[in-house]
Amino acid sequence: MLKIGRHTFASLFFECSGSFLISIATYNIVLAAGFPMSGFSGIAIILHRLFGLPIGLTTIALNIPVAFLCYKVIGRAFLLRSLRCMVISSLMIDYIAPLFPMYTGDRMLAAIAAGVIIGLGFAMIYMRNTSTGGSDFIVMAVKATWPHLKLGNIVFAFDFIIVLAGGLIFNDLDGIIYGVIVNYLLSVVVDKVMYGLNAGKVAFIVSDDGKRIYSAVSGCCERGSTIIPAVGGYSGQPRDIVMIAASTKDMYSIEKAVKHADPNSFMIIMESNEVHGLGFNVTRVAEASRPGVSPRRRETPPD
Repeated sequence: MLKIGRHTFASLFFECSGSFLISIATYNIVLAAGFPMSGFSGIAIILHRLFGLPIGLTTIALNIPVAFLCYKVIGRAFLLRSLRCMVISSLMIDYIAPLFPMYTGDRMLAAIAAGVIIGLGFAMIYMRNTSTGGSDFIVMAVKATWPHLKLGNIVFAFDFIIVLAGGLIFNDLDGIIYGVIVNYLLSVVVDKVMYGLNAGKVAFIVSDDGKRIYSAVSGCCERGSTIIPAVGGYSGQPRDIVMIAASTKDMYSIEKAVKHADPNSFMIIMESNEVHGLGFNVTRVAEASRPGVSPRRRETPPD
């Protein structure tokens, strides 16, 4: 029961914090600057500017049919978590955000600030494998169906249509540009915050003694490695290629240890967008949402 309580508390903390950031950026920056917003919040802002409807309650109303349509794809557990987060964010937009001052400065600064803040808010929510509903239900359904697609790219493609519609309705071409900037920054921040946690480096080391390299790496930072037999193209002599996946901060220590163990070794270090397995953070979004699909197990490091 203690573990369940801690997990629930952590989820509520991230959902409330992310919803607060989204509500402040949406109401106090985007609405004040007058440019179109993406997602169902963008549709709610359009209705608010046309008819004075409350943004949060309108968002909830728009969510109801989408929730029923996407229920089978995203699953009951994800739907319930998202509905909870949606209610939190909607109430914050209508009742918490108005308590703070509206931003009245430069529209470009407003677009940059809104994109970054909303991106951080969504990333905090997505990392708990939930969403704020609305277009997120559709986005997560796409993510569950095609898990290889990046979340930020899906969000950008879907929400661009809403931004374009908002700009055309109010005849604000500059607003479309600012809306695209917000949308782009949002998607970049979401991907950087979420998938940046899994980023790292991969090193390929060519050496005459792969065991010595393995021992040096294991001794300096306790990272596993894979020794691949190889043959020198010119000399025809046997060589070892040692493959190591490590975090960015560990790679500097690995480089020093390898050079000390074998000064004649040849090392190639490359960036890795994602590294999954023991010793690395694993971010899962919308996995196991489809019936019959179970979450991927942790991969083990090379040994």
